[in-house]
Amino acid sequence: MAGVELRQLHRRFGDVVALDGIDLEIESGEFVSFLGPSGCGKTTALRLVAGFDRPTSGRVFVEGKDITDVPPNRRDVGMVFQAYSLFPNMTAVKNVEFGLRVRKHARGSRKARALELLELVGLGHAADRYPHQLSGGMQQRVALARALAIEPRLLLLDEPLSALDAKVRIQLREEIRRIQTRLGITSIYVTHDQEEALSISDRVAVLSHGRIEQIGTPSEIYGAPATPFVAEFVGTMNRIESTVADPDDGRVTYDQTSLAVDAVRGRPRGERVLVLVRPEIVEVEAAGTAQNGLVGEVVSQTFLGSVTRLRVLAGPTEWTADLSAARAAALPIGARVSLRFPSAGAKVLSLEGEEPPEPSDG
Repeated sequence: MAGVELRQLHRRFGDVVALDGIDLEIESGEFVSFLGPSGCGKTTALRLVAGFDRPTSGRVFVEGKDITDVPPNRRDVGMVFQAYSLFPNMTAVKNVEFGLRVRKHARGSRKARALELLELVGLGHAADRYPHQLSGGMQQRVALARALAIEPRLLLLDEPLSALDAKVRIQLREEIRRIQTRLGITSIYVTHDQEEALSISDRVAVLSHGRIEQIGTPSEIYGAPATPFVAEFVGTMNRIESTVADPDDGRVTYDQTSLAVDAVRGRPRGERVLVLVRPEIVEVEAAGTAQNGLVGEVVSQTFLGSVTRLRVLAGPTEWTADLSAARAAALPIGARVSLRFPSAGAKVLSLEGEEPPEPSDG
């Protein structure tokens, strides 16, 4: 039985379509992220599951039960918001106890449960501190413990880490995943941060304009994007608009240059396609005759720590390549370079009748 099932969910706000027919099944104990830009419908979908809003049409099921018309306080759902929403006049342990107190649990048992959960999130030592005495990351841990205290069937997290600094975000997202896995709670996580979604999810649903563009494992979403939007939004991607020249030999024409792309085999000759190449598989060398490649000029370098990102103008397109710092140092801005990629490493989408998304800085 699915932990959560969304059937043909639509939500309109006047003339604005926030959700345009969402269908999704989430297995019990699964961690699924809703990923997409602002306004794509991901938070609207989460609010419909939580009961804070009602769908224009469609139904929401949890463990086989239709909860579309059930009020939020009877849905057995734990919610963690972007804002910590802690009671400033209560200590950490009292904040965690709150939901249990509302449910009339005995004082002794609810305090024991609250202390147990604070230990689980690594805050047993801070049980008697007030919110103003806690860092942002610690406050969000308290909010997570409070959501878990009622032992919900479903855990919903609405961009819970976006207000934290980068190091704390990484630490806390790993902690959330560890706790979710340990407790086996079905969870939906809303974020616009692709790295966050890919790093902690069993599956990722990428949303755009109120629709699910693709749902799959993180490796499927990153390695085999199903639409130009997913290819552009998830990770940095070189998008090369080309024409199938030889479907038998697997070749396309780009800027009067023939490139080998295995994925076009069997496609109609003359078809317009979008060749997708991740920057980590692009090979860049000092100028020469590049087999399956192009000649261009380095226009920028950006140091990113583990790699240096090069922008190379080759033909009408600015390519992106991620190289080691040592290799990049030998290819300064203005250098003429050869650029190529493995023919088996490129993905292909049809451009027939498709409006390509605007390029992104990645």
